Amino acid sequence: MDELPSLRPRLPSPVAELRDDRLNDTGVRVLLKRDDLIHPEIPGNKWRKLKYNVSSARRLGLDTLLTFGGAYSNHIRATAAVGYYGGFKTIGVIRGEEHLPLNPSLAYAAARGMRLTYLDRTTYRAKTSPAVISALHREFGDFYLLPEGGSNKEAVLGCAEIPAELVEPFDVLFCSVGTGGTLAGVAAGLGERQSAVGVPVLKGGAFLEAEIVELQQSAYGSRSGTWRLECHYHFGGYAKRTTELDAFVEEFDKKHGLLLDWVYEAKMMYALFDLVGRGTFAPGTTIVALISGSGEVPEELSR
Repeated sequence: MDELPSLRPRLPSPVAELRDDRLNDTGVRVLLKRDDLIHPEIPGNKWRKLKYNVSSARRLGLDTLLTFGGAYSNHIRATAAVGYYGGFKTIGVIRGEEHLPLNPSLAYAAARGMRLTYLDRTTYRAKTSPAVISALHREFGDFYLLPEGGSNKEAVLGCAEIPAELVEPFDVLFCSVGTGGTLAGVAAGLGERQSAVGVPVLKGGAFLEAEIVELQQSAYGSRSGTWRLECHYHFGGYAKRTTELDAFVEEFDKKHGLLLDWVYEAKMMYALFDLVGRGTFAPGTTIVALISGSGEVPEELSR
């Protein structure tokens, strides 16, 4: 993010080979792309998504960023951090009613200077409507609008830069899917013989295919790259988990010293191991798993 030189992001993010005995007999090689290490306050796909949005806001002469999110949204946190380091005012429109004291996510955002406002859940569902946006403009004046989760044309362009950072040849790139912006960009940045697999963390995530295509059309004019969704690894839905997923996270941490974010990356890595174990990928295949450190949901919301 050239506009925020004081952040000193770690780019390109590191790549490390995953050595795991569960892969030994498969002939498949797995590399971890550690986007979670880009910056402690703006990790992974949050950095990628915000990069060109910041540029657009500056080009338009807007000094305020407004965005939406739940009470535990890491997108809200990252936007607050970008505002703090980049000299932007930030407004977080939070789903639901205010609860005091603020939870750690919202307390962090407020400490970074973000102004928090709240919409009841019915109004929040209509947050993209002209009526709601006009009301926000009347209250807050001019602002640069960032969608919930940060996925838009600019976000796609930022995520499309990920494959070019990978020096070693690879065949398939895995990523978790929330709003679809990361997969839309990554797939567009792939080489001709490469493909991407997205693992939705939402139950019934097949609907995301149309949204991902729409994001790619906004950035490139058409569907781009070879990609598909694997929709059977949501473990009950967003912010849901099971004892099986918990055991996988614990074992992975013991083996590799990496505690997977169970909202996003744990489900993606579980899918990767399951599909490799089922022989979905031929021996000799090299898979890159994108570790973004995307989600952060408290224990009381986890089941």
